[in-house]
Amino acid sequence: MGRTVGREGKNPTISDVAELAGVSVPTVSRVLTGAAKVSAAKREQVEAAIAELNFRPSAAARVLVSRKSRTIAVIAGNTSRYGYAETIRGIEIAARAEGYTVMITVVESADEDEVNRAVEAVEMQTLAGVVVLKFDPPGVAALNRLGTDRPLVALSGTREAGVPQAVLDEAAAAEELTAYLLGLGHRTVHHVRVPPSRRVDGRTTGWKRALRKADAPVPPVLDATWEPLSGVPIGRALAADPEVTAVFCGNDEIAMGVMRGIAEAGRRVPEDISVVGFDDHPLAELWSPPLTTVEQDFAGLGQRGFALLLESMNDENARRYSSERPRIAFRASAAPPR
Repeated sequence: MGRTVGREGKNPTISDVAELAGVSVPTVSRVLTGAAKVSAAKREQVEAAIAELNFRPSAAARVLVSRKSRTIAVIAGNTSRYGYAETIRGIEIAARAEGYTVMITVVESADEDEVNRAVEAVEMQTLAGVVVLKFDPPGVAALNRLGTDRPLVALSGTREAGVPQAVLDEAAAAEELTAYLLGLGHRTVHHVRVPPSRRVDGRTTGWKRALRKADAPVPPVLDATWEPLSGVPIGRALAADPEVTAVFCGNDEIAMGVMRGIAEAGRRVPEDISVVGFDDHPLAELWSPPLTTVEQDFAGLGQRGFALLLESMNDENARRYSSERPRIAFRASAAPPR
């Protein structure tokens, strides 16, 4: 008689089947959905494990491969952040226009168990394709964990080989923004970085490239978290250094925190210190002073990403790359040094 529960008394999961069969979760998923060929030996192992555990796959996993799915999955980190939410909105607009629905799976950290949970949730579905928001370490980890048995597109600010990708050229935009500050007469530009998806992100790369091209000093990078309040103590510290006249922040929310810290220290933006951001958050233009920043078309990124995915669903020789260079929004938070 087959077992009816998995580990620790819980109902058996696809991971339990994979462990008992000695195969990967994607292999079990392929056996269940028929989405790709699996060797006879592995199929027998999986079917034996399913029978022993009395595993009952979801209805979606039992859909026949002949029935074409009209659902795509989006794997993303914190969907409350401006860039993430806008990118997903762009994907949904484009998908809806083509008759597809969007399933969103959130991966909250790069922890192996958390990534496996998110990927397993996606692998269990019968999907037309998958879009991964590769903006942070959880997104990178999920992308690396996913199988390649269905169309897949990554969205981010830096290009990565080996996967179809739509990007916003953050390095070029950051270089232009830093060069703009240097052109105003600032001797150098300090950088407050948001958590990068990998060791170095495009925004930091572009900042450093502009400084080196101008033969300007390259100050140490200052790390903030994703929380805007983390910029406040950094702003206070920068304000205490009379050599600091210009600051480039990794996103607009952190720039707002830095400006708050500068004001609390008794100095002014831009009279004493110029501050610029990145992303063009809806509040950036309403801030005091209005924030000079980089206009990131996140919704357009989502639409371009879905277009790549749609092409790859229909043509194995479809385009694999789409890039757009963001523009600078020049406002009152940057000025020549006194």
